[in-house]
Amino acid sequence: MLDELRELYQEVILDHGKNPRNLRRIEDANHSAHGHNPMCGDTLTVYLKTNGQGIIEDVSFIGKGCAISMASASMMTEILKGKTVAEAETLFEGFHHLCTEDEPDLAQAIATDEDAVDRLQVLSGVREFPVRVKCATLAWHTLDAALHEKEEVTTE
Repeated sequence: MLDELRELYQEVILDHGKNPRNLRRIEDANHSAHGHNPMCGDTLTVYLKTNGQGIIEDVSFIGKGCAISMASASMMTEILKGKTVAEAETLFEGFHHLCTEDEPDLAQAIATDEDAVDRLQVLSGVREFPVRVKCATLAWHTLDAALHEKEEVTTE
């Protein structure tokens, strides 16, 4: 059963890595940031369009990187459309815990969007490979930088 689950996770990561969703520039974005992982060369820019109520109307990215980095960015953009900025920040924190802690406290993230947390579980295996954590979290750190008006972020 565990092998089947691991294989499914790999398929999801490969699908998003090879066919990333929302891989485009949002021309009328009102938030953006550039992220870079100097360890492996992954680089991306996240674009957000939020409305006056703090709802993410559109989110996308451009860049290049490994399958994990691209899959994480692709999944992030799918999950965050329609969320509030506060919900996005909560999911970022939950995802970071998921990737870095053996027994992560995901209560707030689950309360925000249980389905999103379930979908992000496919990337939790990076926790066993500390160098890969930076690949998985790059898009999310870049999103956080964009939301806080920082132009650039690095995983260094």
